[in-house]
Parts: sequence; C-alpha cells; structure tokens
Amino acid sequence: MTRTLVDPYSVPDELRPYLQEVVQRTHALCGSDLVSVIAVGSVALGDYRHGRSDVDVTVVVDGTAPGPVVPELAAALAHPALPCPAAGLELVVYDRNFTARPSGEAGYLLDINTGPLLPERASVDPSESPAFWYVIDRSVALQAGRVLYGRPAREVIAEPARADVLTALRASVREHSSGEGHLADNRVLNGCRSVQFCRTGRWQAKRRAAEAVAASEERFRPLLRAALHSYERPSRTAATTLPTTDVHTFLAWVAERVDESSDADRRG
Repeated sequence: MTRTLVDPYSVPDELRPYLQEVVQRTHALCGSDLVSVIAVGSVALGDYRHGRSDVDVTVVVDGTAPGPVVPELAAALAHPALPCPAAGLELVVYDRNFTARPSGEAGYLLDINTGPLLPERASVDPSESPAFWYVIDRSVALQAGRVLYGRPAREVIAEPARADVLTALRASVREHSSGEGHLADNRVLNGCRSVQFCRTGRWQAKRRAAEAVAASEERFRPLLRAALHSYERPSRTAATTLPTTDVHTFLAWVAERVDESSDADRRG
C-alpha cells in the first residue's frame, strides 16, 4: 500500500517526493510497528533553504526494532541508493517506550546521517553520540514537528524537562564554539536560536532568531547581519568567512545567557 504524507503541502516542494519515499521505505520495513514519522529542524520551523539545509526526521516505532530492520533501514535510506535532494538527511529512530517519558539522554535505536554533503553514519549505540542533539530535536518535534506519517508528536513524545533542554543548549554552544565541522554562519545563527529559546521558551527559525537578537543587541548587529548574509547564499560552499574573534566573543555571550537562564530556574 502506498503511504502518502499526512499533509504534503506542509513540506517544501523540493522535498515532497523524497520525504514520501522516506515514509514508504520506512513503513515497508517497520510495518505496523511504525508509529510516527515527523519532520523536525528547519523544515518544522519553516526555514528550510534548498542547497543549504539538512532534512531532519524523527521516527518513532512501537517496541524495539527487530535486529534485521536496523541495518536494512540504514541501507534503504542511504544516499545515493535513495538520492537526497538536500544537503543531507539526519534521521533518528526511537522506541515509543523511550519517547513516552521526558529524558535528557540520546536514547535512539538508530541514527542515520547520509546525503551529498554529510559523512555517512549509521549508529545503533546512543553512547557514541552527544545527547544534546537529540534532546533539542525532540523538543523541536514536540513544539513544531510536521507529521509526515502516523500520530502527532504530542501523542508520542514527552516534553523534555526545561533543565535538560538548557543543559543541551549549553553543550550545543560548547560544540559550536569549537568550530570543528561547523560553518561560521551556522554557529552564530544556532547561538541566536539558543538565546531566543532562553528568552521565550519557544524554538524559532535561525534567521528569525538572528533578526530578534540583532534588534536587541546592537554590539553584535554587524556580525549577525554578516551571518545572515552568508546563510542566504545558495550553498554551503558559498558561505562567507566571519571574523573568528567576533564569533568566539558572541558565542561566549550566548553561553552566559544560557547559564543565566539555568541559574534563574534553579533559584525560582
């Protein structure tokens, strides 16, 4: 049976056939154990940039996936066996029993990275990966996830505790401060998204978050405008260089804002 997207028009035109195929291949292997397929990341937040953004997908299954399903799913979704039109696919599979409770852990059954601009990765051991990526994605899924198949996020994913999300944000800022493997503009814009979460408790698209921070923080305005200009360029390879010292200064300021939020929550 063909599995159609719940709402095809909730995802960008360039991704629609691809995400349809991701759903079909995932269902073909997981069958009735497939509970939900949810778009997160830039697609969920309405800020997908074709040629620049990854596609982030959260899959929830009912019970631990049978052993053969895990490598078969990784192979079925691997680029170029299934050509990814985006910079890459980052797909994470969880057991519904895990996502039903709040957690600050990675907790996945399978984590796949594949695509033209991503190094191939298929992990079945969550201890291999920093937990913060997954905590943030589950929080985004709950607030803004776009259901591609099955049950909505609010029915299958428990909201992570705010303390766990702030811990994840602090780890994210440390990761982006190192700069290794991250474009400078993305490091800055992720920092803006962290600040806006601390201020509002909501996830915003990176560009919207950067505009909000630029409006309130005059001293960082030139850097944020430069980061936005770079992010608007047509591909990752066209991204511009940003002043290293300015980026580090900004991310140190972001880290302070996250720490202040954590301290305020503990006192409150």
